[in-house]
Amino acid sequence: MAAMKPRTGDGPLEVTKEGRGYVMRVPLEGGGRLVVELNAEEVKNLGEALTGALPS
Repeated sequence: MAAMKPRTGDGPLEVTKEGRGYVMRVPLEGGGRLVVELNAEEVKNLGEALTGALPS
């Protein structure tokens, strides 16, 4: 039987480097978090897209 990990709370938005990639955890409305693994190029592209979305 597989070990079950306790479900954590929403927590803050966070990005950690794990191995050669980055793991982004985004809190969601209604509970839980979206977990996405990205490579360095994807992190750069996401940063540029978010910066471009900011109002002037």
